[in-house]
Amino acid sequence: MTECLLRVVVVQKGAREHFLAASALHRHGMLAGLCTDWYAPQSTVARGVLHLLGRRNAASARAAACREIPRGMVRSFPFRSLLWRWRVRQWAAQGRLYEAYAQTDAAFARAVAQCHLPPHGVFFGYSYASLEVLQSEKSEGKMTILDQIDPGPAHFQLVAAEMARHPELAGAPQISPAAYFSRVRQEWGIADVIVVNSEWSREALLSEGVNPAKIEILPLAYEPRDEGQRSEVSGQSSGSPRSATLRVLFLGQVTPGKGIHYLMEAAKLLQGAAVHFDVVGTIGILPGALASAPRNLIFHGPVSRDSATEWYRQSDVFALPTLSDGFAITQLEALAHGLPVITTPNCGRVVEDGKTGFLVPACDAIALAGAISKFLENRQLAEEMRSACRAASKARSLEKYGLRLIEIINRGLALRAAKPTPILKSVA
Repeated sequence: MTECLLRVVVVQKGAREHFLAASALHRHGMLAGLCTDWYAPQSTVARGVLHLLGRRNAASARAAACREIPRGMVRSFPFRSLLWRWRVRQWAAQGRLYEAYAQTDAAFARAVAQCHLPPHGVFFGYSYASLEVLQSEKSEGKMTILDQIDPGPAHFQLVAAEMARHPELAGAPQISPAAYFSRVRQEWGIADVIVVNSEWSREALLSEGVNPAKIEILPLAYEPRDEGQRSEVSGQSSGSPRSATLRVLFLGQVTPGKGIHYLMEAAKLLQGAAVHFDVVGTIGILPGALASAPRNLIFHGPVSRDSATEWYRQSDVFALPTLSDGFAITQLEALAHGLPVITTPNCGRVVEDGKTGFLVPACDAIALAGAISKFLENRQLAEEMRSACRAASKARSLEKYGLRLIEIINRGLALRAAKPTPILKSVA
């Protein structure tokens, strides 16, 4: 094999997974280049202009970069990206969100397909925004890998059914976006390999008729940006509860799909107990639903990634009663801060039941309240789990993610060459 064959171009719309795949490949000397729609500018003038987007959007735009990848390896489309984002906001206000996604995803993929990519033998792209590039790469004989970012149509149907049962939460469900899912089905057909980040997502794709031989499971990884923060959190452990009140944190999109209504119901069941619930993230439910929350639960709205660290620090337990998630990286973030996690089986299998938290059935507020009660009944339990939680987070390192990705590339190349799998080493 030539060195070019082992070089990988990563194409992603948005700061998907904080540039996880590109970072892992770069560490192993296999990244040929990263192509994205938006990459945080360095010039003072450009960064100043970002303030026009508003404080939260500007902060997000400035954070969309990966410090360890040289900027010379990154290609982006900043002006077109701003236009695409504006279009999404405008169409979303008209109830055409998925139509906007399909249009802008296609525009991005066409832009990438038309640009000159560095020499490479493998293409790694993300679902919904890769179709036109996949077609181009396939015609050139490149190996193609598609990262399926979510459980696909099965996820949409599951959440839509839940919204139909509870229209008071976020209104009636949207009609299934045919054009949006048509793109991803075409991507599935073209890609040589489809990586999913959990067994849950794998089962969802199988239910859609995807060829099981194409699917590889590639769990996500998480590394704290500031190890000093992690050490400081570790140093807080004193063998006793932090306060008399158990603080339960939910951090993520506040939507029916994340099971927020089951957390609200669990909080109601635990009224009168020494427990407080903090819900942090972009609000995706109606004002009436917000007003129905019990007094022991507070909605704080969206925060920056840096502020999220502080929420992890001051909490005792992390709750994610999701109905469906590809993986939910917040699980790893919570574990890295020593927080036991209470979640459902409908996402990446990160929690070891009884050791680093508890697994509860989806759509079961009573079971969720019961799991939280275990930390109330034994106020030492969260502290006792902290070291196992941090160890579980470390086991999901960027290094292990990279080695697993290399294994997948290796197998795919070997199958294409129709010969025994070679040992693929880093070319760093």
